[in-house]
Amino acid sequence: MALTDVAIEKIKAMILDGRLQPGDKLPREADLAEQLGISRSPLREAVSVLSMLRILDVRRGDGTYVTSLTPDLLLETMSFIIDFHQDSSILDLFEVRRALEPMAAEKAARLMNDDDAAGLLALTEAVDPDSPIGELVANDLEFHHRIAAAASNPVLCSLIDSVAGRTHQARAWRAVTQEDAFGQTQREHRAIALSIGERQPSVAAALSLTHVAGIENWIRRTLKP
Repeated sequence: MALTDVAIEKIKAMILDGRLQPGDKLPREADLAEQLGISRSPLREAVSVLSMLRILDVRRGDGTYVTSLTPDLLLETMSFIIDFHQDSSILDLFEVRRALEPMAAEKAARLMNDDDAAGLLALTEAVDPDSPIGELVANDLEFHHRIAAAASNPVLCSLIDSVAGRTHQARAWRAVTQEDAFGQTQREHRAIALSIGERQPSVAAALSLTHVAGIENWIRRTLKP
């Protein structure tokens, strides 16, 4: 069992046996890691996963709390998972992304100024594997938005933002279920940013197509019964 899964099971056991009650604040990360006998990195990832599943609530500057654990709260996530596996419309969204985003990347490689290109590359390094899932998804959305905005076509940018925004839950689910999802995404984003900064329109378009198609293919495999 992966260390993150071990951490999840141990936190879940604390909730089930009553050591942690709804509304309780978790111990400090260092203390909890020592208490559970695990390192801080898998603990941090476990907290991110349980936060996405609405079991924990991470409050910046305050701490991490057990949620109310009410059925309606927990069923929100279950509803998404069920919909994700039963509704293939998510593939339609990625098919549209696969058509639009290479066009935006090609135009961005021609039109994006040097400062913005440098900023795009820096954005790929602004998160790391220990970043909360929400930050990873927000960084992903911002990366694609900047490329779309640089294409200097408001209609294209609006379409990409709209379609990308509707896939954020699928992105979050992939981030916590696919092995090395973060590393793969970061490598692909960096390659796209470099090709844009180096003024290689056709390369940027090809890399963007490969990036979106890769995610689409993962979803297609995940949806198989």
